Amino acid sequence: MKYTGTPFGMWLIFSGSFRRELSAVYGYDKKTAKKIMNDAKPRYREIIAGIPEFERADRFKMNIVNCALLCSIILSMPTRPDVESLTDYYARSMMTPAMKWFCRKGGKQKFTEKDINSMKATAALRAADRNPYSWNMDFYEYPDGSGYEARFTECGICALTRKLGLYDLTPSMCHLDYTMAEAGGASHFVRERTIASGGGYCDCGYKKLTNDKK
Repeated sequence: MKYTGTPFGMWLIFSGSFRRELSAVYGYDKKTAKKIMNDAKPRYREIIAGIPEFERADRFKMNIVNCALLCSIILSMPTRPDVESLTDYYARSMMTPAMKWFCRKGGKQKFTEKDINSMKATAALRAADRNPYSWNMDFYEYPDGSGYEARFTECGICALTRKLGLYDLTPSMCHLDYTMAEAGGASHFVRERTIASGGGYCDCGYKKLTNDKK
């Protein structure tokens, strides 16, 4: 994957928040946090270079780029983090005001015809059949009309963290699904299993919020 475009943009947008949260969550002083980020940047570019280009119709490019960014920082930290603290660090770093706005904007489209058709198209694409760092998913609408489930049988984040020796930390990234759904304001996110926790697939369920839950 070329560094120009989405990978460069994600570093530009999020590197500042990732640097600040190194101090807020892990207690690194500004000098150390800056060094971690300086060391992470060439690692990030190296990781990106090892990922195949995503197809134009593949909606998950940003997901793998954000995973690469986080992994480059983990590999540059003096002490390997645990899942609990990394979950907090990743969510705080990602959920900038701009990201919260993006989630709210997406929430307004949730469950619309356009959203449903997009999910069906993603399921039909099966991009992971051609790119090991992408995703395959099946799409299920709930019979009662209360929402839908995206069921992932192949996960690009799992593939990348395995390659980098960070697979045990993958659940910290999975948890962002809850945070982003909450920020979207349109759905309640439900999950019973993930590939990273030993399940055969990742179930991502989105239940429509009723008036009493908003």
